[in-house]
Amino acid sequence: MEDVRWLSREEQAYWRAYLRGSRLIAVTLDEGLAKHGIRLSEYEILSMLSESPGQRLRMSALAQLVVQSRSRLTHTATRLERLGWVRRHAVREDRRGVELTLTPEGRAVVEELSKVHLADVREFLVDRLSPEEFAALGRAMTKIVDGIDRTEGECPA
Repeated sequence: MEDVRWLSREEQAYWRAYLRGSRLIAVTLDEGLAKHGIRLSEYEILSMLSESPGQRLRMSALAQLVVQSRSRLTHTATRLERLGWVRRHAVREDRRGVELTLTPEGRAVVEELSKVHLADVREFLVDRLSPEEFAALGRAMTKIVDGIDRTEGECPA
């Protein structure tokens, strides 16, 4: 274990703060949406679809964007489909892949719940940091995403 680069006391404190903070944010945002009958993971899927051209995405690309396994995304898509918020269909261009498309009902849900979600994001994250701290957090997380996963992690510099 001599080749292990142990964390300094300060690094360890920051690491633990990051772990606890990131988990608390995710749990808190999930709880805020759960009051309205939807989970954060489901809202994120609807949100990504609402921002995509034609409000549709390949399931494989969507799984990468929301950091879910394809099987987990398929399970979640089934629930959203039962609710009438999305539809699955073969990709128009090549018929090999499957796309998920946001329905008008799903669009209405995302528009309504975006107000709830945004209020929670502001209260529990954005407004607790200075603009400079929030920008630094975004830049740092973009570096991490770029170093681990080369799918389009974007954050303005």
